[in-house]
Amino acid sequence: MNLSDINRGIKKRKKLTRVGRGPGSGQGKTSGRGHKGQGQLAGWAMHPKFEGGQMPMSRRIPKRGFTNQWALTVYAVNVSDLDATFNNGDEVTPAVLAERDLAKGRFDQIKILGDGELTKKLKIHAHKFSATALEKIKQAGGEAIVIAGPKPVVKNKMKRRTPPQQ
Repeated sequence: MNLSDINRGIKKRKKLTRVGRGPGSGQGKTSGRGHKGQGQLAGWAMHPKFEGGQMPMSRRIPKRGFTNQWALTVYAVNVSDLDATFNNGDEVTPAVLAERDLAKGRFDQIKILGDGELTKKLKIHAHKFSATALEKIKQAGGEAIVIAGPKPVVKNKMKRRTPPQQ
């Protein structure tokens, strides 16, 4: 094999097949669509999930569980990560955590977990704290401040209207 053989047989622009141009072309008369049936019509395409009439895969496989679309995404940060990243007396907020790549991506709440050791006195603002994390923060002389989470959605604000009395 030579370097000149790499692109051999590759054409830049593939020629379009001209269908319906007589029997000599090989794509004449029915233009490769066969005889009769809905497949011969223009613009028709089989549904991607259709499996020729047999029970579709989506119905053969059992369904389990559900996805809670209203669940809050909670980002967990360990105490040991805070100890390695911040200096003594620093203030830790969700914005600072995101800035220092300790809280990546999209999240609704931040929870501080008690894995590892904390030796520095930190003022930590978070939505949730585990019991061990609270204990370790207090032991190091720090402060744990709970931030209020997002407000719950009120289902029905409108009062029921009664028809006017006559």
